[in-house]
Amino acid sequence: MKKKYFLIAFNLLLVLGCKEIKAQKDQVTPKEDAISTLKIIPIEHATAVLEWKGITIYIDPVGGKKVFENQKQPDLILITDIHGDHFSLETLQELNTSKAKIMVPQAVADKIPEEFTPQIDVLNNGDSKERYGITVEAIPMYNLRTEALKFHTKGRGNGYVLNVGGQRIYFSGDTEDIPEMRALQNIDKAFICMNLPYTMTVASAADAVLEFKPKEVYPYHYRGRPNVSDVIKFKEIVTKGDSAIKVVQLDWYPNDDF
Repeated sequence: MKKKYFLIAFNLLLVLGCKEIKAQKDQVTPKEDAISTLKIIPIEHATAVLEWKGITIYIDPVGGKKVFENQKQPDLILITDIHGDHFSLETLQELNTSKAKIMVPQAVADKIPEEFTPQIDVLNNGDSKERYGITVEAIPMYNLRTEALKFHTKGRGNGYVLNVGGQRIYFSGDTEDIPEMRALQNIDKAFICMNLPYTMTVASAADAVLEFKPKEVYPYHYRGRPNVSDVIKFKEIVTKGDSAIKVVQLDWYPNDDF
């Protein structure tokens, strides 16, 4: 009889234990997606600040120290090209970059004084480098139209893909809808330029986006000479072509009335 009661009690405890384990599993909160901590701060035109897990990244910092007075000190700086809307030696010298690694193409490195040499990582098209748990890939950026070839020659500048928290973030730099852009894969956020006469038309930018299909696309670098590109039209073309691609509009020109 005692043995019978013991078996009943054992089975009861086993059932209750299983239910408790199941309840605990049901209450487990899913692990937070690492990319959810990514903060994107548009500064102006081609300049942005990214924050991720305590790491601060400056993209093409120009405009002087004052522009960044409310931003955290950079850990990583990416510069795409030699032109003044992407590279400003004065800004680099004014900022506190003492702990920053600076990734640049060779053409930019050639314009930076030796005081920065220990901080410089030179990336040519196709190169990659890991810093602070972020792998950066250098993507070609250049012009295709005959009348624009003088602006950005192939091999001089870099677009960048940042592998951050399991996602891939693409900054185009100054480029047209080149084959290397169209061949990109698994891009989660794409920052795409569109300004004439220097880069490409809205239609060309949209067509490229529809080919490599990022999950989200951010039109940036869209002020040209003399006109501002029609980012509303860009969104219409992309959305009509593939409604799964989310077009995100940030304020890249806070001081301009458009």
